[in-house]
Amino acid sequence: MKAALRLLAALLFIPAAARAEPPATVAVTFDRHTIRPAIAEGLADRATGRKVTADDPVRVASISKLVTALGVMRLVDQGRLDLDRDVADYLGWPLRHPQFPSRAITLRLLLSHRSGLTDGADYIVPLGETLRQRLADPRAWDPAHGPGDDWFHYTNLNFPVIASVMEAATATRFDRLMQRLVVQPLRLSACYNWSGCDAASAGRAVVLYRADGSAARDDLGGKLPACPVVVKEGQPCDLTAYTPGWNGALFSPQGGMRSSMRDLARIGQMLARGGRGFLSPASFAALTAPQWRFNGRNGVGENGEPDGFFCAYALAVQRIGNQMAGCHDDPFADGIARLGHPGEAYGLRSGLWVDPKTGRGVAYFTTAVPDDAAKGTSAFTAAEEAVLAQARLRSPPPRSR
Repeated sequence: MKAALRLLAALLFIPAAARAEPPATVAVTFDRHTIRPAIAEGLADRATGRKVTADDPVRVASISKLVTALGVMRLVDQGRLDLDRDVADYLGWPLRHPQFPSRAITLRLLLSHRSGLTDGADYIVPLGETLRQRLADPRAWDPAHGPGDDWFHYTNLNFPVIASVMEAATATRFDRLMQRLVVQPLRLSACYNWSGCDAASAGRAVVLYRADGSAARDDLGGKLPACPVVVKEGQPCDLTAYTPGWNGALFSPQGGMRSSMRDLARIGQMLARGGRGFLSPASFAALTAPQWRFNGRNGVGENGEPDGFFCAYALAVQRIGNQMAGCHDDPFADGIARLGHPGEAYGLRSGLWVDPKTGRGVAYFTTAVPDDAAKGTSAFTAAEEAVLAQARLRSPPPRSR
């Protein structure tokens, strides 16, 4: 009811000029030394008429996967996780693909979408259920492809498993662990599912609107949500009895990070510096080295079809600008190889992309994009290509060395 009233207020009481504002769009360019806001257009909240800025937190969707991977690699550097160890050793219960029971599932396979998991059983596991219960559903598994096959199937459910492993290895809840491993060391104002963010951040939240104008996420009214997780129907939102490792889906490690584009650019700068001061050289190399390359027939995207969008993938790091047959993964249209990750959910399209040679990059999002939005010259949407072109025009030349 409150959401409906807020939408009505937006339609009736916001001036016509405000209603005509373009979708909320932000782009921040950066190099190894500087961060420069390039675009900030539209309204972060249509009900109040608040304009969006480069410092407003937004649900960045699947860029969250890359940040989760940074937490994994920090634990690898600490000797608490091993990329190639059977994750069942951490979880304390057997995790096996039902059609390939002799093959171990590892963090390396989960992070590179080669575990044999699919999203057929859904990746939202509410408080009151366990990940083990969800993975007992046969629909969670690809019957034709097993762990370690040269087969890429983009799957959100990999990341609740990864988060559960992180929790089990540290006896620490995922949201708190990510604050300690990534957010605080990089001096970010960011969080997963709003847990760890403060009320001031909630007051700057970017409301995600669908193309039809309805609010899809984070219509918070200036307050933190009463419960940061999805709860099983009829159960209370009580996290005090939660055992770390039982349900890594709770804080949406696959898509629930809230971050401003300025803070996302700080992550990009760390990547541009080769992880220096944050990851060991060996961990950064492992994070960014492709584990899979598209050969025209060995993988599918989130829609279950090969579409030229995913052509080279590392550990939750996508590499774009590949000059291979069947690849259409260059939204910049300049032939430069970049690394990072895209995001797509609830009308939002986002991206964090870095050219590792020059250290230059961009963090961006745009909202109210239809699910069936037109593609541009690449497999990315025309809306995203327009944002990237505009950000490039507004970016100053790189610093002299």
